[in-house]
Amino acid sequence: MTPFFALVAVYALVLVLHLVVPARHVRGYVRDADGQPLRYRLNGLRVLAIVVALYLLAGATGLVAWDYLYIHRWQTFTAACLIGLLFTGAIVLTAPPRGSLLSDLYLGRRDNPRLSDGLVDAKMFLYVVGAVMLELNLLSFAAHHVSTFPDDPSPGVLLHTAMFSFFLLEYLYFERVHLYTYDLFAERVGFKLGWGCLTFYPFFYAVGLWSVADSPNPHTPAPLLLACAALFVFGWILARGANLQKYYFRTQPSRRAFGLFEPEALVDGHHRLLVSGFWGVSRHVNYLGEIVMATALALALGYPGEPGPWLYPLYYLVLLIPRQIDDDRRCARKYGPLWDQYRRRVRYRIIPGIY
Repeated sequence: MTPFFALVAVYALVLVLHLVVPARHVRGYVRDADGQPLRYRLNGLRVLAIVVALYLLAGATGLVAWDYLYIHRWQTFTAACLIGLLFTGAIVLTAPPRGSLLSDLYLGRRDNPRLSDGLVDAKMFLYVVGAVMLELNLLSFAAHHVSTFPDDPSPGVLLHTAMFSFFLLEYLYFERVHLYTYDLFAERVGFKLGWGCLTFYPFFYAVGLWSVADSPNPHTPAPLLLACAALFVFGWILARGANLQKYYFRTQPSRRAFGLFEPEALVDGHHRLLVSGFWGVSRHVNYLGEIVMATALALALGYPGEPGPWLYPLYYLVLLIPRQIDDDRRCARKYGPLWDQYRRRVRYRIIPGIY
């Protein structure tokens, strides 16, 4: 099988599994034209587990080389680019215009495209297929490193792969929580989300491991690796804790988050803004958590002077700062004077005491 068709086969397999594997049926935050919450089928973690199991079986039996995706990384990346572009054209050009053609192609025209009354939700499927392909790339890239340096593999590569795999596992475990995040309720589906999840997400997110898989063990001291792991956990607590607290606030408004934080909110009779716990630290402390995790992943690889591993945390800065600014504008329009009150209460945008 050529690398192009291997990539197509993986994406097709994820789609089939997404359709047939038993799923949880839940209501989300986004509402339909009748004001009812959209219903979703969530089975991303099960799909990931099945695909990874098939990869391990294929590697163990010699059907596919463990590092096949690393050896053919440029070909599979090119295939993903083509699929992402075709998807963008199909999802955008078949819908009525909402702005200029370039703006529509990039941002999309459809808010929440779905098939068969929610059997497939485009946004959720895109995140699942991106996560699955990213995990396969990480495993294959790490396998290439280990097979290249069998006598002295880098513990940092293994730690990086383990932390990133944990990130993907817990992302899909908390799949329901992401129904309440910015991407799901504020963005449309075009090049940004379509090509982003089909191409950018599974390949660029692996850029750190991609750039050092052929490099020897840098012999990073064990205490530094432990510090990287601790930094990653700290970032995860900020990101996951903030998102979970917001989810509890929207679904169970009176619940004390994690048994610690009272749901203190600013209210104006129509809206409620959470100001306790994580959301009293900064307006987007979850973004800080994402940046901290990305930094820990880069440091764990043990090549602080190499630019490749730093592209991932740099990307988060480029992505999240403009998103925070845009979200501030959106919230100012939605909440009016209540948002001004919230900004006085929670002064910092992302990093407490700095920004």
